[in-house]
Amino acid sequence: MGKKRIVVLDFGGQYNQLIARRVRDLHVYSEVLPYNTPLEQLADEDILGFIFTGGPNSVYEESSPHIDKKVFDLGKPVLGICYGCQLSAYTLGGTVSPAEYSEYGNTELELTGESILFEGVPAKSQVFMSHTDKVTKLPEGFKNIAKTALTENAAFMNEEKRVYCVQYHPEVEHSIFGQKMLANFVYKVCGAEPTWQSDSFIEERVAEIRAQVGNKKVLLGLSGGVDSSVVAALLDKAIGKQLTCVFVNHGLLRKNEAEQVKAIFTDKSRFSLNFIGVDASDLFLDRLKGVIEPEQKRKIIGKSFIDVFEAEKEKLTDCSFLAQGTIYPDRIESGLGISATIKSHHNVGGLPKDLKFEGIVEPLKDLFKDEVRAVGLALGLPAELVYRQPFPGPGLGIRIIGEVTKEKVRMVQEADAIYREELDKANKTLGLKLSQYFAALSNMKSVGVKGDHRSYDYAVVLRAVETDDFMTARPVNLPYDLLARVSDRIVNEVEGVNRVLYDFTSKPPATVELE
Repeated sequence: MGKKRIVVLDFGGQYNQLIARRVRDLHVYSEVLPYNTPLEQLADEDILGFIFTGGPNSVYEESSPHIDKKVFDLGKPVLGICYGCQLSAYTLGGTVSPAEYSEYGNTELELTGESILFEGVPAKSQVFMSHTDKVTKLPEGFKNIAKTALTENAAFMNEEKRVYCVQYHPEVEHSIFGQKMLANFVYKVCGAEPTWQSDSFIEERVAEIRAQVGNKKVLLGLSGGVDSSVVAALLDKAIGKQLTCVFVNHGLLRKNEAEQVKAIFTDKSRFSLNFIGVDASDLFLDRLKGVIEPEQKRKIIGKSFIDVFEAEKEKLTDCSFLAQGTIYPDRIESGLGISATIKSHHNVGGLPKDLKFEGIVEPLKDLFKDEVRAVGLALGLPAELVYRQPFPGPGLGIRIIGEVTKEKVRMVQEADAIYREELDKANKTLGLKLSQYFAALSNMKSVGVKGDHRSYDYAVVLRAVETDDFMTARPVNLPYDLLARVSDRIVNEVEGVNRVLYDFTSKPPATVELE
């Protein structure tokens, strides 16, 4: 007998794996499959129900992804979300049309009828919309159960067929009762039981790693961040001495970070890893000279990492696999499957086609940041490491707008250290929910006054966001006196900076990082 599960069918949306993750939050196993998965595979008796994801296409275009109508005859519940909602209606005989007004962002959902889907959900609640088409005529046998100011058929259902459709995105944080609605679908409609735990993930991944690697050796690019550290612990559990960890100092780390990483991972009371440190800062900075385009910078950094790893591989014996701390948001933003590319991550979009390894080991590639942290704690990693501030693989290379130089690295390192120091100190009493915070260096220079003299220097940008999945994020409303104190210190202590800005933009439309 297989594993009871909810299958998320991917139609190219940015949030497809996030939906699966929300189901796993309910302790029900979920996996993402492509929309064109064969019908006989979808008929598996252990599949308890389907969730159709959103996507960027219009259902009435021939090139758009569609679904075999026979899926609805399998007798399994279906929940259509956004494009999945429109596709369900269209496939079953309804009408989808371009909306007179697009609907983006937070809006109010008003229930218009009773449904098991909305049990425990208020008559009016905030939801997150992102669509330009809408269902204008329901299929035969369906009834309307919710609306918004711009979308009459914001939710509808056919209880007999057990098909439920919502135009909004319940999986994102902005939909306040979205998880409650998903729980109703998973538990009450699909009849799932909350039996899946994170320990199951570790057992499954350990088995997969052993099957993939066999008795061969693995080289892990260890950044010292949360993701690669958890991969190191997971690989250590799976293959032990077959693992070698290489830490590359690319010259784009935070202030004193290279020394801190070395101290942590050479501490034999915590780790028994084979740790190799490589200082390649001159190589990275030299290759980034004159480069200003963000995607090009990411690809150069990614290629340089691989070059260093391959050079180290030549010094070692039988390192057949390269391991990486890739997580799901990295793959989504890099254009996973039929999703749109937002930005290439160094460990995804930057990988060369002629990679000199037998294969890639990415055990965390389907997880979100907080899921990675949960795995890290379950593996016995110390909390101070697991909850360390996220830091991108390309490092300060994507926190410096425009060309990367040694002098700019110094500026952003010093400004970031001041910001983090003041914020950490203040937050002991403020109790803010801070998921990620950092200083970046803009490419803007402006006139200022320092010591009665004219200055023409750079502007630093401060960023602080709150999120649990990094697919969406909200800016943190930092107190004015804290921002003023940080600003005063930066302009006084960091040579080359005369202005400080605070980025108060959500994700979307922005990303957490500036590049």
